[in-house]
Amino acid sequence: MKCEHFRDVKAVSHPRASHARGCEACVKMGDAWVHLRECLACGHVGCCDSSKNKHATKHFHTTKHPVMQTVEPGEHWGWCYVDELMVEEV
Repeated sequence: MKCEHFRDVKAVSHPRASHARGCEACVKMGDAWVHLRECLACGHVGCCDSSKNKHATKHFHTTKHPVMQTVEPGEHWGWCYVDELMVEEV
């Protein structure tokens, strides 16, 4: 079941250009990341909570954009920060 935040989100047609390079903030810092997540409100690409900088979660706290999805090859799921709910097949 999808939360109301996923129901209301419009698909981001193109993540930001930095997606090809990695986490936007880590690239600027010259730092490493573990996995990447894309904000479904604006296309911002940040690193996951397994990464030391946790930029995807920091993006949520700064912007209040509620949902993101993985951009890892072969994975198709999303996360709602507000409802703390994982959704399969985003």
